[in-house]
Amino acid sequence: MTDVVAAQQALLQRRYHAHVGPGSAYALVDFPDHPNVGDSAIWLGECRMLRAITGRPPDYVSTWHDFELAAFLRACPDGTLFLHGGGNLGDLWPHHQQFREALLRAVRDRPVVQLPQSIHFADERGLARFAAIVAGHPYFTLHVRDLDSLAIAADHFNCRTHLTPDSAFALGPQQRGEADTPILALMRTDIERRAAFAPSLAGATIVDWLEEDADLPTGTSIAAREAQARARVARGLRLLSRGTSIATDRLHGHILATLLGIPHRVFDNRYGKLGAYIRAWTARSPLVQVASQEGFSAALPAA
Repeated sequence: MTDVVAAQQALLQRRYHAHVGPGSAYALVDFPDHPNVGDSAIWLGECRMLRAITGRPPDYVSTWHDFELAAFLRACPDGTLFLHGGGNLGDLWPHHQQFREALLRAVRDRPVVQLPQSIHFADERGLARFAAIVAGHPYFTLHVRDLDSLAIAADHFNCRTHLTPDSAFALGPQQRGEADTPILALMRTDIERRAAFAPSLAGATIVDWLEEDADLPTGTSIAAREAQARARVARGLRLLSRGTSIATDRLHGHILATLLGIPHRVFDNRYGKLGAYIRAWTARSPLVQVASQEGFSAALPAA
């Protein structure tokens, strides 16, 4: 397990270092201001990697809905603009994609770097529109986190593209808490759930991680945003630690279970995101087994 994590951390270091160095100015936008733990884990990994390389915090952060071009230009007049990674490049989560496209149209005087994403377009027209926007940007770099996404990018996008692990692996191994249930099933309750696939989870404690803690830090400053992300990730780590073993159809259920050292069984989401990531990066981990569509009948990996 350690080798799988360390290899991804080392590659993340090289990929990020290609864009910034000690003292570099930069902005990091599309902060995940929502309770999904996975996006906060990515954000924390991005912040950790960028701080480690540059020695400084971002000059500007924003969500998709509170970005202000004038404020960004004042705070970061000549630094690299990083877009938060994840699984929203495409048409499943349109507000993030619309924000991405608006930025690429508006910010053309500097490098714009899309941190590792999975790509999924159900509508070819949306794919063609984004391809045209990418082709028109002189300094865009795209990082993708699986081979399926890399193939889409190679076929459609005229930009520098790299296969890069999910930034949550920058967090490194995590301390596992005490378990209180044999199987914790972290299962999606949103639009990415595989509607036609309902495995039997008899006896499991079934949860999702879309409910905020009552004492979540507030504020919109850079420090406040990081504190919110840390609180959300801590909630997710506590939740996953409850399981002696885990079943999940969330990619960051898999990633954080790997970082916690918890054996887990993985079911795919509606467009194959988990399987694609595992094939690219984590298939060698003894902690993970990939479930078939026949259901949740095989034994989980040994604790």
